[in-house]
Amino acid sequence: MKVTRKIIEIDKDLCDGCGNCIISCAEGALELIDGKAELVSEVYCDGLGACLGECPTGALQIVEREADDFDEAAVEAHLETRHHAEEPTPDVLPCGCPSTRLQTFAQSDPCGCANVPTSYDSAQSRLTHWPVQLRLVPPTASFLKNADLLIAADCTSFAYASFHEDFLKGRTLLVGCPKFDDARAYVEKLSEIFSKADVKSITVVVMEVPCCHGLPVIIREAMRIAGKTIPFELVVLSVRGEVLQREAMVA
Repeated sequence: MKVTRKIIEIDKDLCDGCGNCIISCAEGALELIDGKAELVSEVYCDGLGACLGECPTGALQIVEREADDFDEAAVEAHLETRHHAEEPTPDVLPCGCPSTRLQTFAQSDPCGCANVPTSYDSAQSRLTHWPVQLRLVPPTASFLKNADLLIAADCTSFAYASFHEDFLKGRTLLVGCPKFDDARAYVEKLSEIFSKADVKSITVVVMEVPCCHGLPVIIREAMRIAGKTIPFELVVLSVRGEVLQREAMVA
């Protein structure tokens, strides 16, 4: 039923796709579509404007217009459907699909010379587990227990030449894209990890581009939900692979 009420309006020319508003919308009314925030259904928006303060560009505002009435039951069904769609993958799938089967593996020999292609004999992978995509890692994965986490935006390893040695060595990697993936699902997954895994520290590595700014916001929100305070360092890289910022953050 159409009524005159308050509802969110998004200026797509101002929206930079950072995703911060999506994290703060408890009703799941907003999603990133083609790199821009969009209202997915009028019935999901309560018009209270909890998302306004998270927008760095002023792209959001509350307006009063004719719209479908807010439907709390529809919101609950929407959130339940999304939750089931993004339930964590079991530790081992019957098919043994390599992209989802959990694996841990030791580092190569200390000298780094065994089973290494000669063209890469000066480099050594510091990856200790699989999978690494945040969406595929279950919160119960053994390699998360008491881990020093490295949560990296997925472009960072391509920009920074010594990613393995300077960031990955000694850490457990989780990779994601705060622009193209579901930010609310990231919050839910990370809050479960923080609740269950007794994470020791977090290093988050992002690019300087605006869409990456949502990742530390996601991590803070996940810690808040989990009721955890975890030492947290932010590293910002330029698109040319330079470290622009490195600082301890307040949870």
